Amino acid sequence: MIPPPPPPADAAVTVAFAVRRRGAGGGAPQAPGHAGGGPLRLLALPGTGLAAVVQSLPAAGFTEEALRSRLADAGELESCARAHHAVVTAAAAHGPVVPLPLATLFTGDGSAAAALAVQEARFLAALDRVTGRAEWSVKVYVGQDAAAGGGGPGPGGGGGGGAAYLERVRGRERERQARQEAVGQVVRRVHETAAAFAVAAVRRTPHGPAVTGRERRQVLNGAYLVEEGRAADLAAAVRALAGPHDGFAVHVDVSGPWVPYSFTGEPAAGPVDGTREPAL
Repeated sequence: MIPPPPPPADAAVTVAFAVRRRGAGGGAPQAPGHAGGGPLRLLALPGTGLAAVVQSLPAAGFTEEALRSRLADAGELESCARAHHAVVTAAAAHGPVVPLPLATLFTGDGSAAAALAVQEARFLAALDRVTGRAEWSVKVYVGQDAAAGGGGPGPGGGGGGGAAYLERVRGRERERQARQEAVGQVVRRVHETAAAFAVAAVRRTPHGPAVTGRERRQVLNGAYLVEEGRAADLAAAVRALAGPHDGFAVHVDVSGPWVPYSFTGEPAAGPVDGTREPAL
């Protein structure tokens, strides 16, 4: 197959970062965007009251092959993600926005405006959902002993015959199950406490030791959509649940406010039963 010719040197593509209501928050956000691109600007979506935050980029650097290569490079991917997030955050500082996925690219402004305008109903529903609210993150960690089990003599320790050995094995398994149940109860209590202050909540898959370290295990990775003015109460309530619990330590981290990425896709689950992955 003959590869397509490279785009002209002056050709440009349009990258879209977020959608917001037209006229809200003044002009384009003050952020650099992706390196080598033009200034950020607002692109009106025809037939709607919405505008997209966009940037023009040299098309030569964003062909299918070039983009695949850039996103396969960990350093380049991180740089693109940081630039994208910085633009979304700057836009959200002046009013609610619906963040768009990383590398939302179009061949030009016309195709961008047409493709985004047909999603008006989804964007308006998401903007209504997050107006006056922000996303807060609650993460719960337990010590390695509580999460991994263990302790006591090994299978060959403790003396005694075969019956004593089997009883030790069964005893360790009962202890492990009891610890896991206790951890699960703490997770449910923290999640339900946080969700009581939120209008919606989701529970993501907890991060593994590559992110959290081996000294402690993450057992709750929750996001909560919270009305302005209720965040301090949420933080105080969940932090009060930290500390020793039946022989293991519980650590609670609360952070925010964040752009509500977790709540601008499909409608999120309700405050207590939100256990699915967020739509991003």
